[in-house]
Amino acid sequence: MLELTDVEAGYGRTRVLHGVTVPAGKVVAVLGHNGAGKTTLLRLAIGLIKPAKGRVLFDGEDVSSLPPNKRVARGMAYVPQGQQSFGQLTTLENLQLVAGGRRRGRALIDAQLARFPALEKFAARKAGLLSGGQRQQLAIARALITEPRLLILDEPTEGIQPTIVAEIEQTIVQLAGEGIHVLLVEQHIGFALEAAERYVVLASGFVTQNGEGGSAAAATVRAAMAI
Repeated sequence: MLELTDVEAGYGRTRVLHGVTVPAGKVVAVLGHNGAGKTTLLRLAIGLIKPAKGRVLFDGEDVSSLPPNKRVARGMAYVPQGQQSFGQLTTLENLQLVAGGRRRGRALIDAQLARFPALEKFAARKAGLLSGGQRQQLAIARALITEPRLLILDEPTEGIQPTIVAEIEQTIVQLAGEGIHVLLVEQHIGFALEAAERYVVLASGFVTQNGEGGSAAAATVRAAMAI
């Protein structure tokens, strides 16, 4: 569904990505140390920055020049790093902001409250008072209300309590089973590779390794990232 071909991108005169290719896949994991270019790659995928070279393909169509809102309209959704929400609004109001004006808005909210029971329990609580893990669940729920075909996740389990990490990992697997494609930057290599159909390892903006996912790939990837 999403494929990046030989892309180069950065900020101003600083080039961050150098000839990076990311293959299409049901779940594609992007791995690498801090500063490798992972977040820049995701920002490129959603259209927050444009490639200096190469192409971003979505359903076989070149969307490299499209702004983020048009990519969202075509079926992309992006959950950036940092458990972002409107802290002064309640959990339910955060969801209503996205669902408002949608034909099935209430049903879409109900579906996400059912997916994330903690959000239903704390629907009337201000988002700023939720735990980090609950705010991350809220961020994912808001993205899913747009009914995406591709969900782009940047470090969805970073800094989150272990019990909710397990819930978020289970959600990602469930989404793939429901037919939603996932582009995932994730620090937990074992889970990322187990969930992924394909993976790419970045270092200093270059692809240093890529291949098929699965738990068997974990040792090879850890060895490559240890160098």
